[in-house]
Amino acid sequence: MCVLAQAVMNTLTDPALFAPLSTEAARLDALRRLDLLDTPPSEAFDRITRMAAHLFDLPIAAVSLTDSDRQWFKSKYGIEHDSIPRFKAPCGMVADSNGMLIVSDLLAHGHLCDSGLAAAGIRFYAGAPLTTSDGHTLGAMCVLGTEPRQVTPAESQALRDMATMVMAQIELQHALGRVDPISRLPNRNQFISDFTDIELAEPAGELRLAALVSLATPQQLSDAQRVMGSGYVDEMVRDAVPQLRLAGAGKIYHVATTQFAFMAPRGAALETFRLQMQSWLDAHASYGQARFLTTTTIGIAPFTVGETEGLDLLRNMHSAAHDALAERRVRVFSAEHDAILQRRFWLVSAFGAALSSPGQLHLVFQPKVSMTGGACVGVEALLRWTHPEQGDISPGEFIPLIEATSLARATTEWVLDAALRQMAAWRDAGLTLQVAVNVSAVNLEEPDFCGRVLALLEQHGLAPSCLALELTESALMRNAKVAQATLERLAHAGVQLAIDDFGTGYSSLAYLQSLPANVVKIDQSFIRNLGQDERRRALVQTMIKLSHDLGHKVVAEGVETVEVETFLRAAGCDEVQGYLYARPLGAEALVEWLAGRAAN
Repeated sequence: MCVLAQAVMNTLTDPALFAPLSTEAARLDALRRLDLLDTPPSEAFDRITRMAAHLFDLPIAAVSLTDSDRQWFKSKYGIEHDSIPRFKAPCGMVADSNGMLIVSDLLAHGHLCDSGLAAAGIRFYAGAPLTTSDGHTLGAMCVLGTEPRQVTPAESQALRDMATMVMAQIELQHALGRVDPISRLPNRNQFISDFTDIELAEPAGELRLAALVSLATPQQLSDAQRVMGSGYVDEMVRDAVPQLRLAGAGKIYHVATTQFAFMAPRGAALETFRLQMQSWLDAHASYGQARFLTTTTIGIAPFTVGETEGLDLLRNMHSAAHDALAERRVRVFSAEHDAILQRRFWLVSAFGAALSSPGQLHLVFQPKVSMTGGACVGVEALLRWTHPEQGDISPGEFIPLIEATSLARATTEWVLDAALRQMAAWRDAGLTLQVAVNVSAVNLEEPDFCGRVLALLEQHGLAPSCLALELTESALMRNAKVAQATLERLAHAGVQLAIDDFGTGYSSLAYLQSLPANVVKIDQSFIRNLGQDERRRALVQTMIKLSHDLGHKVVAEGVETVEVETFLRAAGCDEVQGYLYARPLGAEALVEWLAGRAAN
């Protein structure tokens, strides 16, 4: 058999045998979507191949799949190689012609007599096409022999039948990838396929409704698996299937671990369907033990035939079901709310790119002014983002999002490095200022944060006292023990620490006693309208006195009027910052501002 196999390996090319490009591309796409190429041997296919060789009493048989440049054998009998070149291979001719090919004697066949097969002793070939339901030929069920021979009609039919058996096995294996093994329902892949059929079969522009039932939140699912094991979740899924059928759904799809999707009947009104789903949800809430541990919600998403992608519809339904958690009810997808979510997702993604794209991010600096002499004693570094297409993006919009992601570490690193680099440049120009940088809760939990800060100071040749780190009370509360340890290391090294937005957190007095902070910054929400609010004036006076009694310097944010400035000076506030003195300035503008104040 080695000689025969080698002869197959030595076959030559014949471009005339190939199908037109557009047809060939569609055929190859159909082949690759089945995920058959380069998969392990399967007894289900090998059994058919052995049957073909024995039925025809021939030395070679194969299930041959025609790839772009090779014939790959899903199953083989009497062949050593896993694949051969497609060039002039008879199975390739079957794929190109989409018809059965019988060559009684290769020596008499114009295309094949000089291919090397006949010279190696192969004289006979018969191949039946492996054709999908949509008409694409994947390859051939073939048999080869060393003697010329004829094929009877019964043998020809038998070879076709075996090709049909092979295709049935292929379809079966593919179908297993479209059925969930736990629920026995069609899965997400089948939903997408069926949704495409709807797009083709129904009138474009028709309004339809789809619903997604979510049996549990991701956290509830994780907790259940940790405590009860995956079998508990499987049982919950199986119990839900007959209940879902009571909801009046047609074909139900198991699209995620504990999520099911289905279409509303054509013509269903949104409010009627919503009430129907709510009625089912109310009934489901009293069924099964899982109701005590999980929260079931339903998301409904309208869609327009011909204008909506299947994956987008699934996303919309999932979004609505997630929004329903707050009410434990049915929620209809909101395009307005989705736009907000999309915007947030875009901001995080685009900011990640901005960190590595020169020119998008920059710092501005807001002066801190001494209440005793009026001199600028420091600046607060503030991050700004100018997107190349969207323009300036408000820090109030993107910073809270960034602080909640893994980008928080890289962002603080960028701000610290930029601020210290600018401070070093000012020092070289004869200007000495302390620069304050805001730090998030995530940074305080990083075990190497203190080391990174000190390394950056050393890199830029700056003393630790040149830097102040500002931290909110909410950040300090998130992991108090770790934050306390980190701050103590920073304070011991000489870095100045400030409690930012003082008065808006959870436990201000407790932290004033225990944290190694040097400065308390009174949040601007207490400073606005200070001149007209006696209660607020009394509160701010108390804050300043308490902070001083505990040994802290006090900075007031958001000072915008002379009246407020006068009150704060009388109350003993140490430093102020706000629009009364300057808006946040670029590095060069700050130098000009300082020169102007010095001249006056």
